[in-house]
Amino acid sequence: MRFYTQQHRYTCGIDLHARSLYVCILDDTGQKLVHKNIKASPEVLLKVIDQYQDDLIIGVECMFSWYWVADFCADHGIEFVLGHALYMKAIHGGKAKNDKIDSEKIARLLKGGMFPYAYVYPREMRATRDLMRRRIKLARERGDLFAHIKNTLSQYNLPAHPENLRYEKQREPMHHAFPDPSVQRSVDLDLARIEFYDGQLGKLEWYLKRTAKSFDSKSVIVLKSVHGIGDILSLVILYEIHDITRFPRVQDFVSYCRLVKCQRESAGKVYGTAGAKIGNPYLRWAFGEAAVLFLRGNPEAQAWLEKKTRKHNKAKALTILAHKLGRAVYFMLQREKLFDQDRFLASS
Repeated sequence: MRFYTQQHRYTCGIDLHARSLYVCILDDTGQKLVHKNIKASPEVLLKVIDQYQDDLIIGVECMFSWYWVADFCADHGIEFVLGHALYMKAIHGGKAKNDKIDSEKIARLLKGGMFPYAYVYPREMRATRDLMRRRIKLARERGDLFAHIKNTLSQYNLPAHPENLRYEKQREPMHHAFPDPSVQRSVDLDLARIEFYDGQLGKLEWYLKRTAKSFDSKSVIVLKSVHGIGDILSLVILYEIHDITRFPRVQDFVSYCRLVKCQRESAGKVYGTAGAKIGNPYLRWAFGEAAVLFLRGNPEAQAWLEKKTRKHNKAKALTILAHKLGRAVYFMLQREKLFDQDRFLASS
């Protein structure tokens, strides 16, 4: 947990909503200068803070509509801090809660140096990153359709389809696999949706490859040197990281990627783990995918996984592999070095 500790003459805490803002402005002595509800509009916000722009800082809690406030502050030369939603929830809980109370709590946390902040992603790259996240959602929905077809075969005690349904030509027998017309209609609906997703994902990936040019080719080449990481997965990882130097230690990076579990301990007693939802879920997904793809057509990696599986179990062995890949990617990007599989598998 990192806190913003720099002091400013005026401190503004905003309880942010889609259509309204509750603004609280404090002076350097902690006295309230402004505390009111306003419309979520750049013009209205500028009018409220206009006379306090000299050494002003604005803090908001991270929620879906923070983009425009960050851009507003950047355009007017105002310091902006984005609050980490989960950490803030743990710190400023109270008996009563409303927008007025929350805005003052945000302002006082910021002024008191107890404001846990999150990373403010650059505006010029947000749209492409969000489009990549949308692609992940579509790919998951497509995978759910394949799973439903396989589950339907099992439900009616039919043999598994011998071919890979990812390929369009191999799906043709599934149009006549079930004697019940209603069941067949359900499967045909899955196949039609899969065909639609194939077309949309193909167009989207072509667009992303053409437009995702915010990173130099060296970073992409470094990531693609890992067996199984291709064009799209490398871009997903790079866009979610943005700048590897914002992580001072590899431990910070793998924690951000949700590749480690944090232990809860008090008075020498361990009470399990916590913080599973703190971090970047898209990087966790990306390294999970990278671990599975790393094994495909890679006998040396498969032998390594088999050894780990005997010691633990397959699920934990895959988690260990994803964690190792996350650490490897951190050092590869830091040092601009290509992946060395022999060294990677030899390390314990």
